[in-house]
Amino acid sequence: MEKNVDLNGEESLDFKNALSVHPVSSSEQMYHLHRYFTERELQKTYEEIKKLQAEIKNISHVAVDGNRSSVWPVGIPPPFQPKSRFEVLRWDYFTEEQLFSCADDSPKCQLNGADREDVADVIQVAVAELNKKYSPVLQLSAPRLVNGYRRFDPTRGMEYTLDLQLQAMTESGYGQAIEHRVHLVRPLSQVEIIPMPYVTEATRVHVVLPLTSRNRPVALPFLDLCASNLFELGENAVLTFLFLYEPAEAQKVGTTDIFAEVKAKVAAVERRYPNVKIPWISVKTENPGFLRVLDIVSRKHPVDTLFLLATADTVLNSEFLNRCRMNAISGWQVFFPVHFQDFDPHVAFPDGPPQAAPDLVREAGHFDRYAFEEACFYNADYMAARTRMTADTQENEELLENLDVYDVFVQYSGLHVFRAVDPALRQTYRNRTCDPQLSEDMFHRCLQSIHEGIGSRSQLAMLMFEQEQGNST
Repeated sequence: MEKNVDLNGEESLDFKNALSVHPVSSSEQMYHLHRYFTERELQKTYEEIKKLQAEIKNISHVAVDGNRSSVWPVGIPPPFQPKSRFEVLRWDYFTEEQLFSCADDSPKCQLNGADREDVADVIQVAVAELNKKYSPVLQLSAPRLVNGYRRFDPTRGMEYTLDLQLQAMTESGYGQAIEHRVHLVRPLSQVEIIPMPYVTEATRVHVVLPLTSRNRPVALPFLDLCASNLFELGENAVLTFLFLYEPAEAQKVGTTDIFAEVKAKVAAVERRYPNVKIPWISVKTENPGFLRVLDIVSRKHPVDTLFLLATADTVLNSEFLNRCRMNAISGWQVFFPVHFQDFDPHVAFPDGPPQAAPDLVREAGHFDRYAFEEACFYNADYMAARTRMTADTQENEELLENLDVYDVFVQYSGLHVFRAVDPALRQTYRNRTCDPQLSEDMFHRCLQSIHEGIGSRSQLAMLMFEQEQGNST
């Protein structure tokens, strides 16, 4: 083989069908050969795909689904067909600069990161495909996105509808601005199995329940539920109470302990179940930041401890504990479940509460996406995240009060933060109040959680309508 041979102009049949080429005297020559034969194989693959698409179109009329089996693009599953209005997939509107469907429910947000790259790539591919179709009669350039719509179809992938303004140039040199609508699909093609570390359901779960003077009355029913759902079943779990005293409350512990009733209940449960020990940790704190308190708990446990942070309203059961064990993976993943919050029964069921607990339906409650108190993670992962956080806390000590556990793992851990709804985790309605000492963001989330937990929009609207009707009469 000659050194300066033009591979693109090589039309010899013997060369195209060659199994080996000799001599290859330089790495540059080797790369040229590799590119040439790779492009030939790729072109053959494209030709085979076109033949298969033509065959699918030809035989589609005799298929069970008729012509629906050959919908565009050929070879990709047809679009999802909703069976009710609740299953209709939503189209999200976007421009080259802004997205009008945001993760935080804002009406408009900037197009950044992967979303911006995705839009730019789709526009580029659309122009390239149009030029491939209309060339050499027309040459299209200078694309500007007028309207953009996209939706994710779980059966086929991401679908796009773009209204593009283009500069069209004919072969004779005549140019004009035109608008053209294109449809694109980014199909779900390569499905990969991500290797995950091995986990087992035999791991002991250390349940940590922080208690303040505000929520101590709910701790007694919580203990009763733990006794019936965990202790009687011999569940491999340890319950630890974290009593948080304000300075004034801590001074009166010897005379009037605000948690005396809870401690007496703990002692009664331990007498009832001799194999169960329920330790508690008392902490005096002036600061509302929970991270300082969690640091104390972390230092008192081994690094391989699996923590489950709970609230007094959390209803623990074996199903949820197993999900906690499976979804919290040391050095890999932490789990923040989204519990189902029951609505106010007076709003959801104005004619009287149902005889049995209602199912997980939209009329009974909702999954509270503003609640981040429940969490499953390993102590080693928390300690590593807090170590990375040290430099920032030295510059800004208020960071410990402004962040919660979820923020710490998202910003400093480098782990996969798994946030998902859990149907086994359910909380009954309770008239709650937000701690005014919380940071602005956490206080806002708390208010949102309380407001959306009262009832659905239709239920609240009906309640207001009935009140207005009563006032008018």
